Amino acid sequence: MNKYFSEKKQWRFLFLLATCFLGCTITFFSCAQEKTDGSPAGYNLAAPKKYNMPNILQEISGIAFLNGNSSTVYAEQDEEGKVFVFPLGSKDYTHTKFAKNGDYEDIAIAKNRVIVLKSNGDLYSFPITETKKTETTQTVETKSILPKGEYEGMYADPTSGQIYVLCKECKQDKKGKYTSGFVLNMHSDGKFVLAKKFNVDGSSIGKLTGRKKGAFRPSALAQHPITKDWYIVSAINKALVLTDAQWKIKAAYHLSSNTFNQPEGIAFDKAGNLYISNEGSDSQYGNILKFVYQRSKK
Repeated sequence: MNKYFSEKKQWRFLFLLATCFLGCTITFFSCAQEKTDGSPAGYNLAAPKKYNMPNILQEISGIAFLNGNSSTVYAEQDEEGKVFVFPLGSKDYTHTKFAKNGDYEDIAIAKNRVIVLKSNGDLYSFPITETKKTETTQTVETKSILPKGEYEGMYADPTSGQIYVLCKECKQDKKGKYTSGFVLNMHSDGKFVLAKKFNVDGSSIGKLTGRKKGAFRPSALAQHPITKDWYIVSAINKALVLTDAQWKIKAAYHLSSNTFNQPEGIAFDKAGNLYISNEGSDSQYGNILKFVYQRSKK
């Protein structure tokens, strides 16, 4: 009898041990998953407010706001040399033709000028007042200022007017782990001059997201108006990367395909709310996702 209860206790102990192990394993992987698919402080990347785009912006790329005011969106898409202006949440829009058709990747606003980045690194700028017209003749082009390569991400500092551009794929980056970046100054006539260069070391992104990401291929960037961290989106890597003001990576987050179809643009409003634009597909509209910023209480 004693032997029976002894064996019974042993089996019960083994059962409890196995249950505990299983529970700990599940907890471990749940925590690891949460860490991998988490969100930057103040945001919940799993709970956006979605704004579907009109058909003309099915391939929406970059987005920008004037003075951090998100009530009006300035956007462009990959194929037409047009800037689109519309109230956030509305499918009614106006557009301004600023150049011939081409592969335009990002948009920014600084010193009351609209700036558009072409995939080859060429830059176009024109007065923001021209967006009231269907076509502008005041476009200023700056060509061949950046090394040959493919470019998708650009940000304009609203105070200094400096322009930050990141390579998506440039020849000088192919053999290294760094992604090249460039800072440009804008003259009063809307032309640009190269001010300095910088690098982003993307080698830690795969480890931080818990997924094999391959080479870092940025598609958009913006600076947080409050923390001053840089937020960089990569559509190919399906990642959101955070760096400090000196471009050192602080964190990286996997962007789920269930939420982010093809993230191509990023912007903040003056309250710190985050907006990411996504190109559409055969089964999805192009959209802008808004993530409300919740400041930590200290």
